[in-house]
Amino acid sequence: MKITSVKTAATSGHCMHLWVRIETDAGVTGLGECVHGGYQAIAIIKELEERLIGRDPFAIDAIFEETRRSLVFEGGFAGALITALTGIEIALWDLKGKALKVPIYELMGGKFRDDIRVYCDCEVSPGMNMDEVQAEVDKVLEAGFSALKVDLDIRAYGHTGSETGWYEKDRFNMTPNKWEHDRMVQLAEMVVKAAGKEVEVACDLHTRLDKHSAIRLAKDLEHLQLMWLEEPIPPENIDAMAEITRSTSVPICGGENLYLRHGFRKVFEQQALDIIMPDIPKCGGLSECRKIAEMADLYSIPFAPHNVSSPIGTMASAQVCATVPNFLVLEFHWFHRDYWSTITDGGEIIQNGRIKLTDRPGIGLELNEEVAKQHQYPGTTWFE
Repeated sequence: MKITSVKTAATSGHCMHLWVRIETDAGVTGLGECVHGGYQAIAIIKELEERLIGRDPFAIDAIFEETRRSLVFEGGFAGALITALTGIEIALWDLKGKALKVPIYELMGGKFRDDIRVYCDCEVSPGMNMDEVQAEVDKVLEAGFSALKVDLDIRAYGHTGSETGWYEKDRFNMTPNKWEHDRMVQLAEMVVKAAGKEVEVACDLHTRLDKHSAIRLAKDLEHLQLMWLEEPIPPENIDAMAEITRSTSVPICGGENLYLRHGFRKVFEQQALDIIMPDIPKCGGLSECRKIAEMADLYSIPFAPHNVSSPIGTMASAQVCATVPNFLVLEFHWFHRDYWSTITDGGEIIQNGRIKLTDRPGIGLELNEEVAKQHQYPGTTWFE
């Protein structure tokens, strides 16, 4: 069996969702998804097609690493190139599973669990009062989720408020004022109260703070027993992140903006995070992220992947989550998008906050192109 073509299409969802379809001379195809690669990832995949035609599609790790190493001077360690390779890698795994008529998790050594726990990214915003927060959280609880996440980063909204009114902010300063700090604490308290004692709550800061502000906030959130506090500062300074992690009893989670095992090495060596959250359809794919999870397990660090993907990328991520012992929970970020359950042939894959693994080959889902094409990303072609 040889690769005959590599084609792409893209849809709008949480972001650009880039689909990669690999075709072979045996008539077997594979579908992958990657995110946050943008138009540049499409261009990269088109350029890489010539390298892939004629290759054995079963040689997944060799294709990935050979291509990455040959392009090391063009960004073969992070960013759009790795994301483009990720889409290709996931498509190859799907293809191999279909050719051998087994799910991907069987090809990765079998599963530790039959279903994957999922947390819901909740649409709570800083301007909400308690009744509005309760109404939003109740929607998530009614769907059966036992864990949820909210955004605390008021700074992402480009302005702040006070008792006396609203005013524009300095977009670059990363030190919240007293009102912002107190409002973040208050918002977290409202969500925890709304969720109840049996539901776990995580809070995301999207790298908006500086070190001392993050430490202060984490300490003031300790009484809430959060599932985690996510990405309080930018990921570039591992030393600063380690200092924050050591300063508080709140678990600090991060890693969605790191790539490959190399991006996580110093995190592990310095114990800079309590929980890691690589984005599997972005930072290296299924094989690479399974290796990252296994490295984390050596340091007793749980694996809780970031995930903004469609059901295709989500189910691909679930294949990895099934095959590692230290899996904690997987993200779901399409709660308010009504075409989540129609964009693939699998219907609603999340039931009561969990994904049930099936014995369907490969990823276990196919793209419903009739629905997906209705959401085609502007300026892109469709599997041409």
